[in-house]
Amino acid sequence: MSLETETVYLYPKENATPHKTDQYELVQDEENPIAVLRRGKKFTLALRFLNRAFDKQRDLVRLVFNYGPNPNTIKGTRGVVKIDPTKKIFLDDEQKLWFGNVLKLVADTVSMEVFAPPDIPIGAWTLQVETSVINSREEPKIFDFENDIYFICNPWNCHDVVFMPETKLLDEYVLTDIGKIWVGPLGTSKGREWVFGQFDACVLPAAVLMFEKSRLPHSRRGDPIRLTRTISKMVNSNDDDGILVGRWDGMYDDGTAPSAWTGSVPILQEYLDTGSPVSYGQCWVFSGVVTTICRALGIPSRVVSNLVSAHDANATLTIDKYFSESNEELGYDPKNEWGEDSIWNYHVWNDVYMARHDLPPGYGGWQAIDATPQETSDGFYQCGPSSLEAIKKGQVGFNYDVGFMVASVNADLMRWKEDSKNVLGYTRIYCNKYHIGRFILTKKPFIYDYNGDKDKDDITCNYKPQEGTKAERLALLNAVRGVEAAKRFYELPEAEMEDVQFDLQDLDRIKIGENFNIVVKIKNKSDKDRHIKCALSAATVYYNGVKATMITKQEGEFNMKPHSEEEVKLPVKADEYLDKLVEYCIMKIYAIATITETNQTWADEDDFQVVTPNIDIRIPHKIPNRRQAPITLRFVNPLKKILTNCKFHVSGPSLSRNQIIGHPDVKPGAVVKVNATIVPKFPGEHKLVATFSSRELLDITGTVKVDVSEE
Repeated sequence: MSLETETVYLYPKENATPHKTDQYELVQDEENPIAVLRRGKKFTLALRFLNRAFDKQRDLVRLVFNYGPNPNTIKGTRGVVKIDPTKKIFLDDEQKLWFGNVLKLVADTVSMEVFAPPDIPIGAWTLQVETSVINSREEPKIFDFENDIYFICNPWNCHDVVFMPETKLLDEYVLTDIGKIWVGPLGTSKGREWVFGQFDACVLPAAVLMFEKSRLPHSRRGDPIRLTRTISKMVNSNDDDGILVGRWDGMYDDGTAPSAWTGSVPILQEYLDTGSPVSYGQCWVFSGVVTTICRALGIPSRVVSNLVSAHDANATLTIDKYFSESNEELGYDPKNEWGEDSIWNYHVWNDVYMARHDLPPGYGGWQAIDATPQETSDGFYQCGPSSLEAIKKGQVGFNYDVGFMVASVNADLMRWKEDSKNVLGYTRIYCNKYHIGRFILTKKPFIYDYNGDKDKDDITCNYKPQEGTKAERLALLNAVRGVEAAKRFYELPEAEMEDVQFDLQDLDRIKIGENFNIVVKIKNKSDKDRHIKCALSAATVYYNGVKATMITKQEGEFNMKPHSEEEVKLPVKADEYLDKLVEYCIMKIYAIATITETNQTWADEDDFQVVTPNIDIRIPHKIPNRRQAPITLRFVNPLKKILTNCKFHVSGPSLSRNQIIGHPDVKPGAVVKVNATIVPKFPGEHKLVATFSSRELLDITGTVKVDVSEE
């Protein structure tokens, strides 16, 4: 008679500590804890039999771990462990195989350690126990373990592709559940708080749902290259039932404004509950969700912000803007029927860490992936993983999407003017080699600055050599040699030296409600008079570079004497722009000028941000663990208009799971104030994040450190 299995003890909490998964809420569930285990590491379990004791001479017992609808040992989606008390297997000898060692055999209970190989697919596995009698013709008895078992990557194991040699950094890039995402134009970029929340109970099930919808074969789900490429595809919803719907036009009434999210958990919870894409996301929201999923799956990940980021729509490694003969910017790209190049004030993607056995040695380590849908790759909106070393060296022939990433951080900005005499129909009037990729930022490990940017880490040198150096130019030209479309643009001769010099004065920031001036300084370096036609304008823009509304424009003509200097100024009053601001309060100033005598043409532009207030979060000086504590959130409405559809979002791991607090309409200049409560789950230092959104004003944020004492 075969053994009958009564139960399997998987010891989720006990195994979690050595596997560094003890923070997962699934593991800590009081009623039904779920095991979260790292591949490439032993774990313990016990079997108890119902009808008699285990007899090693007559009983055959196998543990069968299955993954996906059609488990297959050859494809790596089925693992079989035979219980054999007479045999000991050592870890170093059987690194690629499942194995188990019996630790203790007492009456009707067998305790053992099991090893899962470091390359198995990650996600939810099932466990069956097969029992039979040796040489018996009876069918084995099958016991189905009631819970799924989550196997995830193991960056602490040198045999896992995602292994990070500097294991201390994994405390930041895998285990840290709250961080910052740098957002905003060059002069006003700031670290925005984001709750990754990768240990929340909804995250691993949501990731499994995402992979099921992706149709990535189960046998390929152990390969971090395929996993991260699929994540970049599925966090946006452009081709499939991905997680987030992207939107950039300010119309969010049928969903949640991107700036209102405090973190990834409410997004993934809604996706898990509905099975449908969540509205709405933008690049930094996509990136925050990618970080959550990657860290939950054990893939080291960091958020990367590129200040002044290029979107190269036609693979020329240039960002091209076109002007008519009368100096009007064209609203289309005459050289690209599929779209037009653009410059984002900032753009956010992710780096993930892994070896790259598909590339030559030296191209492993950090790899860029981008979940924001911009251009298709292999027919889908996905991007990466692109080796940072390949991007830095301009190796556009390497997988995946290296050319697009090179352009994002190092394209040349070129401006063209209609010219009927030129065979191309346009003459290049300007080329800026240093405008794109001004700073590439991420958060420093182990530092969190609540009120500043001391935790900002400039990683520009990871993506390209220093601007202006021979190495930087050689890297870009190396990329140009590998892209046929780019060769035609870079082979054009440089413009001849011009004799009138223009300088558009930068504006970094102004406080909301302040007036400002557009100023161009002009110097006539020639020995002759110069007749100049000049146009200045200001407009509100979305952060992806799309123009929203023109604020003001002024044109004029004047003469300059030889070797003279002039200053052209256009005042802009607050009343002219306040009603035209769009989300994130970014404005762009434009200037273009033509010299009548030489036909020299110059054009330039600058982005800056109108600064809005922060949320002041007030908390008690002492907050005891597991006790309700009051908090207050407040700021002053800076606009001369009523705020409607007002909402606060409050979130913090172990403090509050995304509270949404409504607020009545707010009059101009009035104080916006709400009260709420939090209930800490654990003692220690925590972080609380809040956002405010309304139809008229978005992107108001705040954060505070919360010290929780023992009960």
